[in-house]
Amino acid sequence: MTDAANALPGTEQNHIDRRRYPHGIAFMDGQYLPVSQAKVSVLDYGFLHSDATYDTAHVWEGRFFRLNLHLDRFWRSVERLRMKLPYSRDEVEEILHNCVALSGHKSAYVEMICTRGSSPTFSRDPRQAENRFIAFAVPFGSVASKEQLERGLHVSISGTIRISPKSVDPSIKNYHWLDLVMGLFDAYDAGGETALVLDANGNIAEGPGFNVFIVRDGALRTPAFGVLPGITRRSVFDLCAEIGLPAKAADVSPAELRAADEVFITSTAGGIMPVTRVDAAPIAGGCVGPITRRMIDMYWQKHRDPAWSMPVAHV
Repeated sequence: MTDAANALPGTEQNHIDRRRYPHGIAFMDGQYLPVSQAKVSVLDYGFLHSDATYDTAHVWEGRFFRLNLHLDRFWRSVERLRMKLPYSRDEVEEILHNCVALSGHKSAYVEMICTRGSSPTFSRDPRQAENRFIAFAVPFGSVASKEQLERGLHVSISGTIRISPKSVDPSIKNYHWLDLVMGLFDAYDAGGETALVLDANGNIAEGPGFNVFIVRDGALRTPAFGVLPGITRRSVFDLCAEIGLPAKAADVSPAELRAADEVFITSTAGGIMPVTRVDAAPIAGGCVGPITRRMIDMYWQKHRDPAWSMPVAHV
């Protein structure tokens, strides 16, 4: 166990009273603490400027799902933003395992964050900031409720335009969410449950924390431009490759989305989730389609596959 892990009060006796951490565990400044006590300074540029990157993995029934892919993307994002992590990749992985194990949650939402931090002199020169690493594990949560997962989500297409990839690289997971938040308000005003926003060309981009797929004539398509290449999105491509189902990333217009045989969204927070209404109009009669159901079943079966998942290492 790392020195960081030994900083948790009580680990020296090899006994953790999980009643002290009922809602989750956070790691910051070299120690573990209840997630409710994890605080970021108002002087941190992650707060002031949204100058941060993060990645979110999940644990299901005691197993991390595709953790290596999340760590790969996190490391790429940190490097692209010219940040420096104070821990090695192996140490970060151990911290994430510790957060889950100490929380006691069998299914968890696990986040790793690197913020720009702050400068001792409050300089605006980002090179003078001291980067900070934070991690936490909380109970697993989904984009969709149980009812929505069963009958399908009702999605509205917002006229809000996603931040241009010429301005912010969407492959770097970031907290620039104001376009997505305003898209959500558009969706709520229209009677929808969540939103899809458009890219600069008027095609479908993505939603707040999720990618979208359409099914037409037995083939799958997902937007390619201006979106975060999600890990669950990649998992759909991998599943399709296993069973020989055509799938590609390409433009999807609003008209094509509305005319699709099936629609589903993908996110670490919920997996593969069906959509049965777009702009109040039913998709395929308002029922969850057979390809969507097959993708959902295969996706959750993979959570027990050692090639796709690993058990949480207990403290």
